[in-house]
Amino acid sequence: MEVDWQSVSAMGVYSLASLLCLIGFILSCLSLSGTWVVLGATGLVAWSRWPEFPGIGTLIAFLILCVSVEIVEGLASAWGVQKRGGSKAAGWAALGGGFLGMILGSAIPVPIIGNLLGMLTGSFGCAFLVEHAKMKKTSHAAHVATGAVLARLGVIFLKVGITIAMTLTLGIGIAVS
Repeated sequence: MEVDWQSVSAMGVYSLASLLCLIGFILSCLSLSGTWVVLGATGLVAWSRWPEFPGIGTLIAFLILCVSVEIVEGLASAWGVQKRGGSKAAGWAALGGGFLGMILGSAIPVPIIGNLLGMLTGSFGCAFLVEHAKMKKTSHAAHVATGAVLARLGVIFLKVGITIAMTLTLGIGIAVS
């Protein structure tokens, strides 16, 4: 019985790409850059199937999506805070607090949920503290901090949605071609 090494190799590439897409989805749920991992999976598949799908056009489109998501994320916390009358410092505090909270949230023994709760709590808490120290008004600080949390949730939904769309595009494109 002869082994078809080309099929074995293709299955290995597809399995690794599938694993990378799953990791990308999990990272996106944590508001990390999962889209870049899916871009890497797409690059791996493109390399193994060249010149068939996904090809250079798909890689460029995915790269543009990845960069766009990062730009939106960078602006979202500050925008959410400032949209509710907060300061730029509160926007930066929300971003840093979210990152710190995500790390500390890993101590909560529920995977993904602990990190998400930590991130949202950290964003709210740091934005609240900075804005409260500036304005000395609890209700205003809470209003501003809530904007940071809503913006952070919006970015998570955006990242997850784009990660899923990229993964489906890759999977369907491979199946069809």
